[in-house]
Amino acid sequence: MQLLKFVSILAVGLALRTSARPVSLSKRASRTSTPSGCLTVRATGTKTGEYSTFGAALSALGTTSTAPACIFIYSGTYKEQVTINYKGALTTYGYTTDTGTYKSNTATITSGISSPAAGSLDASSTVNVVSSSFSAYNINFANTFGRGAQAVAVTANGNKQAFYGCSFKGYQDTLYAKDGDQYYSNCYIEGAVDYIFGKASAWFGECTIASNGPGAITASSREDATDPVWYVFDHSAVTAASGTSLNGKVYLGRPWRILARVIYQSSTLGNVINAAGWTTMAEGATPIYEEYANTGNGAVTTSRKYLTTASTAVTKAQLWPSSGTGWIDSTY
Repeated sequence: MQLLKFVSILAVGLALRTSARPVSLSKRASRTSTPSGCLTVRATGTKTGEYSTFGAALSALGTTSTAPACIFIYSGTYKEQVTINYKGALTTYGYTTDTGTYKSNTATITSGISSPAAGSLDASSTVNVVSSSFSAYNINFANTFGRGAQAVAVTANGNKQAFYGCSFKGYQDTLYAKDGDQYYSNCYIEGAVDYIFGKASAWFGECTIASNGPGAITASSREDATDPVWYVFDHSAVTAASGTSLNGKVYLGRPWRILARVIYQSSTLGNVINAAGWTTMAEGATPIYEEYANTGNGAVTTSRKYLTTASTAVTKAQLWPSSGTGWIDSTY
């Protein structure tokens, strides 16, 4: 009996140690110095071999190399517009004391030009990413133009682009999730009018979607019935930006093109959401707008318009049938 009792206690102890082991592995750590092999960007007190702007570091990488590269950005506000067209896999890191959230970000890239002034949506972008296999961690992106015209903070126009703990701020057309397979994890996205738009196959996981004015959150431009494109908001929070009262003045989306497709699933929809949920834009549109297992004051669907019944959640495998999931950082 004593032997059996000892074996039982030992088994329980081993089980507890095994189940506890992942808890001891911290994936929410700080990143306050340049990782090995990365270029360094430092706004003030730039040292030998470092760059004072993000654009200068990108230029140093060149546009012909296909070797994996990385850039670390120290705290500061970098007022510049850049286009990222590096040919290899590129990872960019911002200084932070907590990699698991956008709330501790201290590196900001910002500009304030509108699309009419710049000549196009892409040209107005603070950061225009045309590279594939690009990832960004803990960086703030902003376009401060404000109301009155389209003004993009980030254009994401490449395959296998991923953003972790990043912040995107603007007013109209903040994030141009333009094309390709994209992943946004633990990000903050703020705007008012069509502020997440385009036809990327984009997954927004555990993100905060914050409206700073009345309007529609999404404007999907899907127009081909065979296109797997989807905007998927999973375990995210839809709310008002700090200091803003918008009860019932925000729509989950409107169709930029006729076959727009968006789903909010397992997310918290705040009272900013209008009872109708969705609204119109493209003439003759037949969008696929779905909601599944959401909670919150804005999640009641009894008065919804243009809502397609969803019987299950969308998976990443459905969203990225060609790319799979091996390219995303699963530890985040």
